[in-house]
Amino acid sequence: MEAERPGEEVTQGATLSDAQLAYGRWLFAQDCAFVIAVAGLDQLPEDSLPEIAFAGRSNVGKSSLVNALTGRNTLARTSNTPGRTQQLIFFDLGGRLTLVDLPGYGYARAEKKSVKAWTRLTRSFLKGRASLRRVCLLIDARHGVKDSDREIMKELDRAAVSYQIVFTKADKIGREEQEALLEKSRAELTRHVAAHPDMLMTSSLKGWGIEELRAMLGSLAEGAPREEPPA
Repeated sequence: MEAERPGEEVTQGATLSDAQLAYGRWLFAQDCAFVIAVAGLDQLPEDSLPEIAFAGRSNVGKSSLVNALTGRNTLARTSNTPGRTQQLIFFDLGGRLTLVDLPGYGYARAEKKSVKAWTRLTRSFLKGRASLRRVCLLIDARHGVKDSDREIMKELDRAAVSYQIVFTKADKIGREEQEALLEKSRAELTRHVAAHPDMLMTSSLKGWGIEELRAMLGSLAEGAPREEPPA
């Protein structure tokens, strides 16, 4: 039996206006171009635009979510092999926002030395990037917050980097489970100073929560907020 679609109180914590939703739709319909794949801090592009990074455990659905947000099926790579992406992947969204697909964490099938290298790179980026406006911390709704997620949350707290919990694969659990997970997670977030108070239940497969996330991230873009999307 298919899981019930989240209601408004489950899908978003904040109330979003029609103008915000419209701007989010407009922004994420703009050209989204690959910029660079970074394997070392010396390769980082100039931090001119506001940046949104997507972090999460391997196989949590980061690439699928980026693809769903931009409406492009092949923008970010998806793979059945967790831990495949070992670089920071930068995309320019309409010259107004930079999206950064980060390597997954919490998976050790790859060669250990390589795992340490990309983990060090990712954490250095998260701690020292002046243009980084928010980290979307993706968590599989079926499993909830794991210890490896908590380690990243503590690091982001220490670095004063704003992050927002985005639950993925919400179509795999029922409505009551979604609500219980949000309630439990809200209580946990009170202990994390850099955590954004609003959480989202999303499904890249069903499109749940995608419009709301576009609106939230759109508010951080160059030139935002706007009352109406540009003509």
